[in-house]
Amino acid sequence: MDIALFSPSSLFAQDDDSSTDEENAEAQQKFVERNHQFPGMELLIREFTFHQLNANLLWPGSFAFAEWLVQHKSWIEGKRIIELGSGTGGLAIFLWKLFQIDITTSDYDDSEIEDNIAHNCKVNGVNPVLPHIKHSWGDAFPTACPDWDLVIASDILLYVKQYNNLIKTLLFLLQTHKSNSDESVQRRNDRDNGAARPSFLMSWRRRIGKEEESIFFKGCENAGLEVQHLGSRVYCIKPREIEAKEIAQSC
Repeated sequence: MDIALFSPSSLFAQDDDSSTDEENAEAQQKFVERNHQFPGMELLIREFTFHQLNANLLWPGSFAFAEWLVQHKSWIEGKRIIELGSGTGGLAIFLWKLFQIDITTSDYDDSEIEDNIAHNCKVNGVNPVLPHIKHSWGDAFPTACPDWDLVIASDILLYVKQYNNLIKTLLFLLQTHKSNSDESVQRRNDRDNGAARPSFLMSWRRRIGKEEESIFFKGCENAGLEVQHLGSRVYCIKPREIEAKEIAQSC
């Protein structure tokens, strides 16, 4: 995958006197700050005016997903969460401020994305900033034995060529979760309100063809994952129990 077209040093204005007005103006054109209305809350989010990997904007699925999660808060309360494709970090910041949940952001291995999420955390009163993991889908994950109870994402199915890599990352996060090797934990999770641990909860709003959608969901099923449509274009994807327990024994 190609890296972003600009470097962190070219993105933000510098404090030293060596920067010219022209250089500062060019840097300021790299991003724009907008007020975004989430359910019951307004956030100031800095967005890149351009990013090759579409990590620049808050997409429609983030707001729709935020509304769904507020209405179904039992799915996230008391769970450790990681968000894939965090982009600007807007959704994660909203969830942390509203529910004070344990949430980690994650996106493509790109320092510019990480720096922008940290900036958005600070300007919205999230300090210390949310933990962040740089991870390109399909690559080895930085954490050997993940213990996030819930993986979330919104509007991340744009690139069909990345579906296999995304599924590979999901398999790792879901099938190696430590609770998969504990039958008593699994039975307790089955009685929980909301998602069993671990699960992937995804919202999709940006329009792609039904054929492209089916490629992703069929790929999940072929890889040993169960797909459930919860309505409002929100999907819960979780591992089949037997396969997940066998893999989790290594942790």
